[in-house]
Amino acid sequence: MTAQQPLAYDAFVERAATDPAVLGLVLKGSRAHEGMTTEHSDHDLYVVLAEGVPTPLTGYTGHRTRELDLVLLSLDAFRAVGMPGFERYALSRARVVLDRLDGDIGRILAAKARLTADEASRAAATWLDAYANSLYRSLKNDRDGHGLAARLDATDSIGHLLELLFALDRRPRPYNKYLEWELVRYPLPGWDTDALLDILGRIAGTSDVPAQRGLFARVEEAARRHGHGGVLDAWGEDLELMRGR
Repeated sequence: MTAQQPLAYDAFVERAATDPAVLGLVLKGSRAHEGMTTEHSDHDLYVVLAEGVPTPLTGYTGHRTRELDLVLLSLDAFRAVGMPGFERYALSRARVVLDRLDGDIGRILAAKARLTADEASRAAATWLDAYANSLYRSLKNDRDGHGLAARLDATDSIGHLLELLFALDRRPRPYNKYLEWELVRYPLPGWDTDALLDILGRIAGTSDVPAQRGLFARVEEAARRHGHGGVLDAWGEDLELMRGR
C-alpha cells in the first residue's frame, strides 16, 4: 500500500492498527452519528500519532478522497483541536475506533464535549448579547417596513441563540446538519425539542414577530436564572421593543 494508491477506510484502519506509532483512531462526522449516514458519506478519521516515533503513515498527510479523509496529528495537537474551534462539536460526538492509551483518547473527547463552568459562562454572555443585537435589529426592521432585513437578522439571531442555549448547558453547539439529531437524543434542559425546532423554523422562514418575542421571553428568563441579567439590562429601554411592551 502506498500513499498514491486508492485507499479504503477498512484497509487503512487495519494498517494503522498494526503501527506502533498510532496511539488512537477517531471517526467523526455523519458516520459517527447513528442514522445520519448516506451513500455520499465519507469517513473522516483522526489519526493520533506518538511524538517522534517514525511511521510511513505520514505519507498519508492531507489524504482526502470521496471514501476517506485523514487528519494525522500528535497527541498534544489532538488535545488542542477545537479548544476552542469549529471542530469541537464534531469531536464531542466522535467515535473511538482505536485507543492504545487505556481510555485517554475517550477522555480527551469527553473533555471536548463539556465546557468548563468559566468558558460556558463567558460564552453565554457573549452569545446572549449577540442574540439580543440581532433580535433587536430584526424587530426594528420589521417595525420600519424592511421585510428582507428583518428576516435576515432573525436568521442571524437563531445562530446566536443556539450558541447561547448550548453554552448554558455547557455543550458545544452542533452543526445545523446535526441539530435535530442532537436535540432528539440530548434535549436541552427546560426546552421541549419539537416546540423549539418548530419556533426556530417559523422565525427563520418568516421572521415571525410574535414568535420572536415569545422566544425571547423564555430566553430572558433562562439567562437571568443563570446570572446573565446584566447583559440584558445593558440594553436599557431597547428591551421594551424585544419584549413587545
